[in-house]
Amino acid sequence: MPMTADPWPLRHLVLRTPRLELRPDDDDGLFELIEVARAGIHPPEEMPFAFPWTDAGPEALGPNTVRHHWERRASIVGGSFVVNFLVRLDGKVIGEQGLVAEDFPITREVSTGSWLGRACQGQGFGTEMRAAVLMFAFDHLGAETARSSALDGNEASAAVSRKLGYRPDGTRLLVVRGRRRVERRFLLTAQDFFRPKWTLYTEGADACVPFLASGQIPPVKP
Repeated sequence: MPMTADPWPLRHLVLRTPRLELRPDDDDGLFELIEVARAGIHPPEEMPFAFPWTDAGPEALGPNTVRHHWERRASIVGGSFVVNFLVRLDGKVIGEQGLVAEDFPITREVSTGSWLGRACQGQGFGTEMRAAVLMFAFDHLGAETARSSALDGNEASAAVSRKLGYRPDGTRLLVVRGRRRVERRFLLTAQDFFRPKWTLYTEGADACVPFLASGQIPPVKP
């Protein structure tokens, strides 16, 4: 039988933690994600994101979210990628965990970004889901460093970074909602990663490594 390539190996990727399941975004899951975002992520007077995407009205938020995720899927090429994992608790989408890299075969570096619906905040899910993608990046993709950032006032994000072993790595100034904001940056090495005591279980990871880390699609038997 001739060898063919799975056109989208990410559709088989699953990361499982003690409480959560993370899968790269799919269209049905995106509609669930939109409803979580519409229900609220942060108080209206606050803005934890460098790009204030939640300021879009309820009608615009849906199409904007779908377009954004489709664009990110299409941009995965040549070792540069954005994988947006939908985070599920008991089968229901509760938020999103992103894993990003540019020129990964050379840099061996990833960055992360995430959010949870307000109903699921403050329960340790943010730490658990970021630890999951870090273990995938370090143990499967072969990443050597990881970066994260948090706007001033976003103590929850900064606390997750500290729990997992990140070190402060400077700041930069941004303009968000017309105001000057300070973004705190954090850096984590594979050696300094504070690994959780639980085990990450994966499915489909082997096929995704060459697809993400080198931009090559591995051949499989039909």
